[in-house]
Amino acid sequence: MRDLKALPKAHLHLHFTGSMRHSTLLELAERDRIHLPDALAVDWPPQLTAADEKGWFRFQRLYDVARSVLRTEGDVRRLVLEAAEDDVADGGRWLEIQVDPSGYAARFGGITAFTDLVLDAVRDASARTGLGIAVIIAANRTRHPLDARTLARLASQYVDRGVVGFGLSNDERRGRTDDFAGAFAIAERAGLLLAPHGGELRGPEHIRLCLDALHAGRLGHGVRAAEDAELLARIVDAGIALEVCPVSNVALGVYSDLTSVPLPTLLEAGATVALGADDPLLFGSRLAGQYATMRAAHDLTDGQLAELARMSFRASRAPKDLVDAATAEIDAWLAHP
Repeated sequence: MRDLKALPKAHLHLHFTGSMRHSTLLELAERDRIHLPDALAVDWPPQLTAADEKGWFRFQRLYDVARSVLRTEGDVRRLVLEAAEDDVADGGRWLEIQVDPSGYAARFGGITAFTDLVLDAVRDASARTGLGIAVIIAANRTRHPLDARTLARLASQYVDRGVVGFGLSNDERRGRTDDFAGAFAIAERAGLLLAPHGGELRGPEHIRLCLDALHAGRLGHGVRAAEDAELLARIVDAGIALEVCPVSNVALGVYSDLTSVPLPTLLEAGATVALGADDPLLFGSRLAGQYATMRAAHDLTDGQLAELARMSFRASRAPKDLVDAATAEIDAWLAHP
């Protein structure tokens, strides 16, 4: 079998704090004497579930604790650089990292100042590692929809300056998805990719809502489209890519094990799938690990894995020259055992 870390990939589903190295979390927490729960320290990676509200609350609490260790501009720059280094080590050529600036605004001078900091850190990390990097600004569905409109306007100001998309994250079961249609309309007018989370904790009915109300052009997760053949055909016909994150799907209890993740169903239907790591800090698995687990769980051939990598670039907002170069590298990977 060919080395999966040598397979060029685009990474389209990675959350900002969730990209942090566990060793960095421990170091920053010790520096500022921040107490970490055992699930983030001695019992890492944590045992998680999102089957009920209590389970999701525990997951979100751990994420918030991790975010609290980011105290300085240097911490933010370190996180971005290390995320880039880790993606490059896993074969990454392009990364679209997702961040909600409102979650960091209080400590870093507001949402605009924090966005400026992240984009500057992205430019520096890209120059130092050779990884192409862009940003997706995401609203939080547990906050008021007017906050999402503010973030959509913010994202619109950074079109062609490093921001390529607008998303909607957090627990799909919270809030009313169609209440965020106004924010997505703002982002759509600005030409941003629309990439809300949908089809992980809720099923096909929520995916339809993301398509109809938010005009999603790419779906964060979307894996449960496999449960509805008619919906899946619609997704395929529309060319809507699915950001499938197998390890997090299992960790959160969406599927009982990796063999139950319906990747073969999606691929057989002709869906465009980009594998993503979601939150390596909480799930303990990075980009190459998603390919390795799906290879093992579904006996994927190297040809199928190469096509998954090609699809990740086709679904991205990477520039054409980068996509063409990466595609040639994928072909070379497949041509040489």
